[in-house]
Amino acid sequence: MRGPKKQAIVVRSKDGLVKKVEDLKLVRDRYPILGLPLIRGIATFGSSMVNGVKALMYSADFFPEDEDAEPDKFDIWLDKTFGSEKAQQIIIYIAAFLGIFFSIAMFILLPTAIAGLIPGIEQQYVLRNIVEGGLKICIFIGYLALVSRMKDIRRVFSYHGAEHKTIFCYEAGLPLTVENARIQPRHHPRCGTSFLFVVIIVSILVSSIVFPYINWQNLWVRIGVKLLLLIPVVGVTYEFNRFVGRHDNMVTRVLSAPGMWLQNFTTNEPDDSMLEVAIEALKLVLPDEEGSDTW
Repeated sequence: MRGPKKQAIVVRSKDGLVKKVEDLKLVRDRYPILGLPLIRGIATFGSSMVNGVKALMYSADFFPEDEDAEPDKFDIWLDKTFGSEKAQQIIIYIAAFLGIFFSIAMFILLPTAIAGLIPGIEQQYVLRNIVEGGLKICIFIGYLALVSRMKDIRRVFSYHGAEHKTIFCYEAGLPLTVENARIQPRHHPRCGTSFLFVVIIVSILVSSIVFPYINWQNLWVRIGVKLLLLIPVVGVTYEFNRFVGRHDNMVTRVLSAPGMWLQNFTTNEPDDSMLEVAIEALKLVLPDEEGSDTW
């Protein structure tokens, strides 16, 4: 859980709940320009990737290890070369980089390459952009549907549901108890799933505006421009999610509906033990000053 000034990780181990609380170090505090609208989305996205990997690696330390398993040679080399603490930081950043790389490859490069193989649309940039957008959406939904069927990921997504229910409980002004959190919805308008879906939609709209003015028929030009457009696309999407998260009316409900539907894949109903973990994590980051956590 992340609050306005702290972030917390809570893990259920065989000895009970293990808690880790850290002061929140925002990159925009060091570089104020990264806190400006449209720019802050990129900084927040990168920070979330790194912190997410850190949290998963921290929780993995409490998972029982197979005593007969051979130590990984790459891990041994990192420990000897950089030391255990530095090696862990390197692994975190490598994992975050690979996550971003494979996301770009799967949801941007692959649809662009496939669309380039379809005959008859080379000269029609609007149609080609629509085809690419449709491929992105299909690949994204297919990926979520397949991943959500994996046993370990289903458990992760159950904790995701516990996170949403707990936040809803807090936002409703109810006491943070398992009973109150259990009855809350598991779909939240500020979820990262909704963010990623809106990124795809915004990229389609932005590409439709930009590509008439460039040499869009060249595959490598298209790929290069799409990568550059990720910066404004993520920035616009972040502001969109902030707007939707701060308002509850018919317009915002319609705008957030597709992303909310996708959370059927990325959130599952949690059990009470998962809700206990989420509640404890949220309590650790609640601000002392009322109103300082307003979205």
